Amino acid sequence: MAEIEMTKYGSGILEIVSRAGEHMTAEQVFMEMKRQYPSIVMATVYNNLNSLCAAGLIRRMNIEGQPDRYDRTVRHDHLICRCCGELRDIFIADLTDRLKRETGFDIDSYDLKLSYVCRACREKAGASVASSFES
Repeated sequence: MAEIEMTKYGSGILEIVSRAGEHMTAEQVFMEMKRQYPSIVMATVYNNLNSLCAAGLIRRMNIEGQPDRYDRTVRHDHLICRCCGELRDIFIADLTDRLKRETGFDIDSYDLKLSYVCRACREKAGASVASSFES
């Protein structure tokens, strides 16, 4: 992990990502930072997000077809709705030791993303199916 000299922007971004109830995009972080620092530019947000990720203070989440999102580093995994892209935190037992035993490799970390269909999408799909029978 790289050392980082924390600027006011870096501190602000770390605070936003750490207290966010969601997995924010760079654009969302930028809009939140604009409230306190009206003159901030998007490049500053990207540079600080990259530095915070490199230092291991936050983590970047790559999800196919979506913009990168930023998250806390507290040990947790994710559920991703394959229909709407909703992203939820889940807390399951750490699998590092099991992965190490089963692969025979020292595992530094892993990123578990489980795909599912959220309740809202299941209900919407159910309503679509039901309305097709009513026609």
